[in-house]
Amino acid sequence: MKIIDLANPKRVDRDPDETEVLFSSGDFEEQGFLVNRVELRLYVEKTDKKLGLFSLITSFVQTDKGTIEMIYDEGFRGDDSLSRAARFLTSHLGLSSLILRSIISLKNSISD
Repeated sequence: MKIIDLANPKRVDRDPDETEVLFSSGDFEEQGFLVNRVELRLYVEKTDKKLGLFSLITSFVQTDKGTIEMIYDEGFRGDDSLSRAARFLTSHLGLSSLILRSIISLKNSISD
């Protein structure tokens, strides 16, 4: 099962411009799901001469029961937005929250 949890899934209907792997070192279990991989993905959607790049950053979580991609952040975030988001997540316990939110969304989609 592949879930794209975006109002407009076509926004991520291509390869990301950049990917930052946050976790892929092995499996761990969360609420009956084995989590295999966690990434942040950057999709540059447009460029404004004044504001710079408009970035869509999504989280991607791969489990034994499916994958889910959800919006993490979007906007004119400047250069190196993906690396800054990854550093923030890994230094402020955000990775646990991101995984838990993804598992809850996957569970809801499976049960529907």
